[in-house]
Amino acid sequence: MPTVSQKTMAKPQNKDNYYFTQETEDAIVRYNASSDPIYRDTVFKKEIYHPLYKLAENIIHTFKFYYLDVDSIEDLKLDVVSMLVEEKLHRFDATNGAKAFSYFQTIVKRWLINYNNRNYKKLKQVGSFDEMEDSYEVEGVPNSERKVTLAIIVNLFVENSYENIEELFPKEQDQKVADAILTLFKTRHDLEIFRKKALYIYIREMTDCETPTLTKVISKLKEEFYKIYRSYQDAGFTIQ
Repeated sequence: MPTVSQKTMAKPQNKDNYYFTQETEDAIVRYNASSDPIYRDTVFKKEIYHPLYKLAENIIHTFKFYYLDVDSIEDLKLDVVSMLVEEKLHRFDATNGAKAFSYFQTIVKRWLINYNNRNYKKLKQVGSFDEMEDSYEVEGVPNSERKVTLAIIVNLFVENSYENIEELFPKEQDQKVADAILTLFKTRHDLEIFRKKALYIYIREMTDCETPTLTKVISKLKEEFYKIYRSYQDAGFTIQ
């Protein structure tokens, strides 16, 4: 199995935005189908590593995963690629209709969200972020530049909630209501309704639920949102 490290794998230089193509998916299929270690290593280094690296890089920067428990952002990218190679690459199956980009994108986002949540809990157990400043520095991101927009936090909240909707809401009706609420957050830029009462009525019409159920689901989602919001605050980020 290929290994991923700064010593054995140089940082890709290709700047092409279309880094994960059908050719990438075909290479993954050929990689998984072969039992020849030399062939697999060649295919991985030439056709698979760069797309996985760029996928990790883009998701890290999109959702501002800059303060996880690693020495540098580069280490975090390599950790993500290593996770994909060791645990997920061999599980991809194109015959069931899955697309490789969507498949691995979902895995990376879920992994980083879970990593973020675990690290946040650890920070809270050890002490405040300020108390850890001397030993916990984000490479290349000074304190004055640790900024994140509210839109990014909302997007992360929506993604996280969708990924964990069955765990957050075991009842099918609650899941239906949560899905409706998250859909509103996801399409918020297209909304013409902004008054709270009107939104309540709108969601009730969409889901045919009673007000107590709606209130309960909203309270739980609100709690999940503020977990993410506070984790950025505690990590020293300015929320814009």
